[in-house]
Amino acid sequence: MESKAAAASLSALGHEGRLAIFRLLVKAGPVGVAAGEIARRLAMLPNSLSANLNVLSHAGLITSRREGRSIIYCADYAAMTGLLGFLMEDCCSGAPEICAPLSDIVAKAADCDGTCLTELETA
Repeated sequence: MESKAAAASLSALGHEGRLAIFRLLVKAGPVGVAAGEIARRLAMLPNSLSANLNVLSHAGLITSRREGRSIIYCADYAAMTGLLGFLMEDCCSGAPEICAPLSDIVAKAADCDGTCLTELETA
């Protein structure tokens, strides 16, 4: 991941509402969550939700698909893994006692398609 893309992702996640949306979508896995359900679960107004989803989408952190009349949003796990990898690229000058637990989390995330979230949450 390049610095510009990482900055866009971090900027998108640097807002409480967008971070809540992203975390909800990460937990939902590959099945995703309909826009209306996201609004209900997070008690978010539709116009705020739409704006926040747009920012996350432009940052490449989420994807969407249409199912009937609903738009289903999903976290982009490859983008999440890329961002985590970018942040850890020069981790602690390679000090294994500091980086090992974080490296394990990134490795698990790299293999994750949304079905291994319980394992990641306990790491």
